[in-house]
Amino acid sequence: MKNLITLLVVTLFFSCQNIAQTKKAQENVINAKPNEVPLENGKARAYFASGCFWCVEAVYESVKGVEESISGYSGGHSNNPTYEASNTGHTGHAEAVEIIYDPNLVSFESLVDVYFASQNPTQVNGQGPDKGSQYRSIIFYQNEAQKQIILKKKAALAKKLNATIAAEVYPFQKFWVAEDYHQNYERLHPNHPYIQRISIPRLNRFKSKFPKELLKEGH
Repeated sequence: MKNLITLLVVTLFFSCQNIAQTKKAQENVINAKPNEVPLENGKARAYFASGCFWCVEAVYESVKGVEESISGYSGGHSNNPTYEASNTGHTGHAEAVEIIYDPNLVSFESLVDVYFASQNPTQVNGQGPDKGSQYRSIIFYQNEAQKQIILKKKAALAKKLNATIAAEVYPFQKFWVAEDYHQNYERLHPNHPYIQRISIPRLNRFKSKFPKELLKEGH
């Protein structure tokens, strides 16, 4: 009995220690200095987390000026996260997308508008049926100008809805590209039950309320 109690105490000690270390590591991510991604061939990059990346990837690729949307992970404290690891909620990462866009055709401000228009902005730790910290909403900023755009739009939406907006605002640190089979999932698997029931309806809801002149034809 004594040995059992000792084992329980030791296990609890290390468990609490691990939780504290994880919490500190995540705080370091939130309080870090943002990394700014330079233009490449005239294209800029932006990063958003808003539930399942299959859905978000399709939404952004319907917007004029967006060249590509890549599914991945961001916002956490671990290196080289995988789909399985991020789903445990222990890595701190959320499913995210990297948006490659032409700033001459679409602004970062407009991409933030897309973000809020394509989700339930008050749902905490998830979107629709997808629940958990890996599905939480995060907008990543790369400099102070982007941060102020995000904060201003978040505050305006909170006032309009008279509600708390769930999106967290993080300094961008690093984006980890997801496994190959996640990329372009909606386009490559249009008949998948999740795509039919969740992704396509979410995309259509977004398109129904976003200015048509900002959307690509035929997407």
